[in-house]
Amino acid sequence: MAVLLGCIADDFTGATDLANTLVKGGMTAVQVIGVPTGPLPDADAVIIALKSRTAPVAEAVRDSLAACEALLAASARQIFFKYCSTFDSTPAGNIGPVADALVRRLDCGFALANPAFPTNGRTVFQGHLFVGTQLLNESGMENHPLTPMTDANLVRVLSRQTDGTVKLIPFQVVEQGATVLRHTMTGLKESGWRYAIIDAVTDQHLLAIGEAAAEHALITGGSGVAMGLPANFRRQGKLPERGAAAAALPAMRGHAAVIAGSCSRATLGQIGYARDHAHTLELSPLTTPDPAALAAQALDWAKDKLGDHPVVIAASGTPEQVQALQAKLGRDAAGALVEQALAEIAEGLVARGVGRLVVAGGETSGAVVSRLGVRALRIGPEIDPGVPWTFAEPAGLHLALKSGNFGARDFFLKAFGV
Repeated sequence: MAVLLGCIADDFTGATDLANTLVKGGMTAVQVIGVPTGPLPDADAVIIALKSRTAPVAEAVRDSLAACEALLAASARQIFFKYCSTFDSTPAGNIGPVADALVRRLDCGFALANPAFPTNGRTVFQGHLFVGTQLLNESGMENHPLTPMTDANLVRVLSRQTDGTVKLIPFQVVEQGATVLRHTMTGLKESGWRYAIIDAVTDQHLLAIGEAAAEHALITGGSGVAMGLPANFRRQGKLPERGAAAAALPAMRGHAAVIAGSCSRATLGQIGYARDHAHTLELSPLTTPDPAALAAQALDWAKDKLGDHPVVIAASGTPEQVQALQAKLGRDAAGALVEQALAEIAEGLVARGVGRLVVAGGETSGAVVSRLGVRALRIGPEIDPGVPWTFAEPAGLHLALKSGNFGARDFFLKAFGV
């Protein structure tokens, strides 16, 4: 099976989100963890999940280019650079520097940029990113512990990260459909513009953008803009009709558990809901700044509670709690403490028979799958928009890697049919 779409994601949950979108469009999809060292799995879409969102710029660029080379070696017909629907990054990148490097490697000169995901409340209007009804910088993302976003104007944000030029394609153009969009983007490329931020407030806008970019060597954006890509390959006669078979996974087995490290409003709300409906342990890294001690505490607590009903173990915190921990340990050390503790807990839970595991938070998901030695995930059915179940072979483990901002309030129970 030839790889049709080769994807590079800047974190693990974002990779799963993108794969979920493609599977719903009828593509088979496999998520590969880290830069591959051997042949890629057989699938219509291969998504290489990196931990590059908060990495040093040079490292993010290096790993992204290595991932691109692996995908090109597998004859991928189009490259997709996936970042978060909240466009979050550090002031220096890494969205702009990675996109610049990919534009140069593919010698394409131009790429669109669109993080919109209306189903989850992410829309772009007149170049400004909204989360629900709030501007990005008023949505809680301004308090993100690693990538705080204080500007909702994506043209400004991307312009600060690239040596290229950035133009807005506004709502009025997008409303006219794929043909007008295609001609508009061609005109921008011929005029020397490197990027176009494209407005999108509905799924129909995203489908039109995807159709208009059918011949682009590189697309950058959130998972939403990938909605229109499977249909492109189908129109080209390269993708058969698969329907629900694209999301088929083996039967689930084992105990159920949730591990949460995200500090987003959505995840904090999900933890709050879980307190009233499931065994829930909220760890305090500030009180116990020792990953081994936190892991031992959690595993001892969980040992007589594991079963079909999920246990929830969280090291998430409010902005004030996160700030206090960072003030005590430093930003990087605080993040590493939480990630190490939760990774040890995940390893311990799997050793105790957990076969169905939900992980909340991109950095947490990266730490967990690395500790478990997971190298590839086959993508299955969707739980909530942007979050599918996946299957890790040969471990026989079902994983749901949830972006911190995604999922309904009852997600931690819904995932297990509770």
